[in-house]
Amino acid sequence: MSDDIVSTQMPGDGAGTPAHGPHRDLGFHHGHSHAASSHHPGRHHLLSVEGLSVSFSMYDTAASYWSARKVMRTQLHDLTLSVHAGEILAVVGASGSGKTLLADALLGLYEPNARVAGTIWFDGELMDAAGLARLRGHGISLVPQSVSHLDPLMRVGEQVIGACQGRERACRRARMRALFERYGLAPEVERMYPFELSGGMARRVLLMCALMDEPKLIVADEPTPGLDMDLAVHALDDLRAFADDGGGVLLITHDIELALRVADRVAIFRDGTVVEETAVSSFEVPELLRTPFARALWQAMPAHGMCLGDDGHAEVCEEGRP
Repeated sequence: MSDDIVSTQMPGDGAGTPAHGPHRDLGFHHGHSHAASSHHPGRHHLLSVEGLSVSFSMYDTAASYWSARKVMRTQLHDLTLSVHAGEILAVVGASGSGKTLLADALLGLYEPNARVAGTIWFDGELMDAAGLARLRGHGISLVPQSVSHLDPLMRVGEQVIGACQGRERACRRARMRALFERYGLAPEVERMYPFELSGGMARRVLLMCALMDEPKLIVADEPTPGLDMDLAVHALDDLRAFADDGGGVLLITHDIELALRVADRVAIFRDGTVVEETAVSSFEVPELLRTPFARALWQAMPAHGMCLGDDGHAEVCEEGRP
């Protein structure tokens, strides 16, 4: 991956990421309102994304086989969001809408045919593709969507510790055991193979892998599929604990009800972009929601007796309709 995959254009006068001072709860600036936990150590966001667009060069499927030419298909467009230290921002959108592509972009994972434009700052520094790649696992860590990311032929402890030797290995083993104790995994788990773990334990091991190198930001891509409600809440509580300790979490999910239980703010994702970024408390007073789609999403929640139709508008649920 070459550095020129990311086109970074500074906004305004090019002086860098804007400084942020104190704000009121629910105060609005830089495209979003704030939660009580939102703060700006160092007078900047932990993560700031502005005008992110991701397109792919591919053959035009609408043309005939012999005459098809390459066209650019845009999957993310003009996407803006921010994550503060000490909070969880939930990116909520339908499955298959491109949320995982956002995670890949933040981790510097770009396909050879990708064209990426926009600006990404991390902890006050402007990033390019190479900078994001260097941060991967060393500042920004991923909790992946599937437990299949665990090697079925390697014991859990070896996967969490990673490839290392000597004194570094001893230090990482000590950190692993401290994390196991903190997040409720028994010492014997490190000798197990992934198939011996419950779903909740496997999810927790993925979190341990992400935490080993003491990241400042965790990107959690759909961390709860396949878990019952109790286990899902437990998994999100682990992310909450990380945020409460001062880290930032970008939680990617299609489950808005779970997101509202654990997050501080919500970025509503639709058609490849964020249409509104707001505090969770805004969903308690829907008049605070700024966009029609956000208000329709509020109406679509089962607690409000409505469903979201195929056209994106709320409608009265039929009896028995999910």
